[in-house]
Amino acid sequence: MNDTFRSHLLEIIELNEAEYEVIQRYFSSFKFRKHQFVIQENQHVEHMYFVSEGLLKCGLIDAAGKEHILQFACTDWWISDFQAYFRQEPSTLAVQCLSDAELIGISYRDMEALCAQLPKMEHFFRVKSNFGYIALQKRIVSLMSHSARERYDTFLNQYPDLVRKISKQLLANYLGVSRETLSRMQM
Repeated sequence: MNDTFRSHLLEIIELNEAEYEVIQRYFSSFKFRKHQFVIQENQHVEHMYFVSEGLLKCGLIDAAGKEHILQFACTDWWISDFQAYFRQEPSTLAVQCLSDAELIGISYRDMEALCAQLPKMEHFFRVKSNFGYIALQKRIVSLMSHSARERYDTFLNQYPDLVRKISKQLLANYLGVSRETLSRMQM
């Protein structure tokens, strides 16, 4: 595990060395290459992942062949098909690397065991889930009630570094607009 992961935990919970050693035993490290899938649709989702390094996208391709991006994840963020992970059912989303990535993952079974052994980790995961729920709610409200221009401006303000790391097509897919509409907004 690395200092980024430890610092991430310490933002929410206090840990001593012995507790951190316990936590480390439940997580595994993974390395993926650019364009590699971490999760594919209709696959059993074994882990949720903390991004130690890299950039990933999570989304799906609909019946018409259009890509819809639910989220991006860069260093210090979590990613998975959370519905499939928590319900232990086949995935409906795919997670793919947009750059080489180093991830730290925990299986559902190990997360349950870790939380039973170290209850403060249950608090940590609850807080992270709440933050994720809030972000998802904001995203849905934005898609329902804001113009494409407002969504674009919000993304630029919230993630100025991310805009430079993703293609215009991926950003358009995330915003729910065509590539041409995005180009007009960027003029």
